[in-house]
Amino acid sequence: MTSKILIVVFLIAIVWNLGAGLYYMMTDKGESDRTVKALTRRIALSVVLIILIIIGMATGFIQPHGL
Repeated sequence: MTSKILIVVFLIAIVWNLGAGLYYMMTDKGESDRTVKALTRRIALSVVLIILIIIGMATGFIQPHGL
């Protein structure tokens, strides 16, 4: 259950940073680097989430299942 909550929290943070990047892009009109920072955080969170899922599957903490 903890792994599911952690994954959902990461996904919410990823979507939040994506929305922040869109907002900054529309309001700043290229005058600041807030858009780049928000999108960089989104990519970093995505990479960390993928690595955590791979580690969880390798250690057996996350059990993959087929159809």
